[in-house]
Amino acid sequence: MSDTRIVAIANQKGGVGKTTTAINLGAALASQGYRTILVDLDPQGNASTGLGIEVDRRERTVYDLLAGDETLEDCAMETEIANLRVVPATSDLASADVQLAQFEGRSILLKRKLVEAEPETIILIDCPPALGLLTLNAIIAADSVLVPLQTEFYALEGLSQLLATVQQVRKNANPDLRVNGILLTMSDYRNNLSQHVEADVREQLGELVYQTVIPRNVRVSEAPSFGQPVLVYDPSSKGSMSYLKFAEEFAARTKLAREVA
Repeated sequence: MSDTRIVAIANQKGGVGKTTTAINLGAALASQGYRTILVDLDPQGNASTGLGIEVDRRERTVYDLLAGDETLEDCAMETEIANLRVVPATSDLASADVQLAQFEGRSILLKRKLVEAEPETIILIDCPPALGLLTLNAIIAADSVLVPLQTEFYALEGLSQLLATVQQVRKNANPDLRVNGILLTMSDYRNNLSQHVEADVREQLGELVYQTVIPRNVRVSEAPSFGQPVLVYDPSSKGSMSYLKFAEEFAARTKLAREVA
C-alpha cells in the first residue's frame, strides 16, 4: 500500500452495528498487520469506550483535532491492541454541528487533519447516526464509505438518502469518493426474515454487498462493556471469526498491502 486509506463507516440509522463494526474491523486489520487509526466521530464516544479508553483519559479528542491546533499524531491514543490507535470522542462533540459552523471551510476540517497521516495507514471513521456536519466531514475526507446494514425488515429504509449524499459529495467536493461496500450485520439464520432480507439486499445491490455476513452473537454484544473488541474478548466466538473473515475481504476489496511490522 503506497498511501493512506480513509474509510468512513456510516449509516444515519442507529443500531445497525456501525460502531461495533468500526471497533472490530479496526482490531482485525491491526491483528493482521495493518497500521490502523480509528477516528471516533460519534459524540457518544462508544468506539473509544469499546477500545478501553476511559473518559478521564481522553485528554485530546476528535473535537480538539477538528477545532484546535492539535495534529492527528497529537490526538491518536494507543490501545491495548498493537497497530491500533484511536482518536477518542467525548460529549463535547455533541454541539459540534453548531460550534463548527462558524469555522471557515467547516466541511473540510477533518480532511485537512487526516492528510497529515503517516503513509501506509488505514483510517476508519466511526460516523454519528445522522447526516450532519460531522458525517459530511467524514465523507469528504474519505476515499470510500462502508455501510453496515442490519438484516431487518426496514434495512433498506434510509439507505437511498445516504447513497444520494455520497453522490452529492462526489459531485461537489470529493470526486474520487466511492462506496466501499455494504456489510450485512446482526443476521440470525434461524430467522427466515434475516434470510429474506439478505436475499433482497443482494438482489438490489449486487456486488456492493460483502460476501461476509456478521451474525447476531452474544459475545459481540458483551465485549464493549469490557472495553474490548470481540477478537480480544472471545477470539473463538462466531462473531470474532466473522470479523476476521470480513477484514480479509475488506483488505482485498480496498486493495491493501500488508504492513510489515
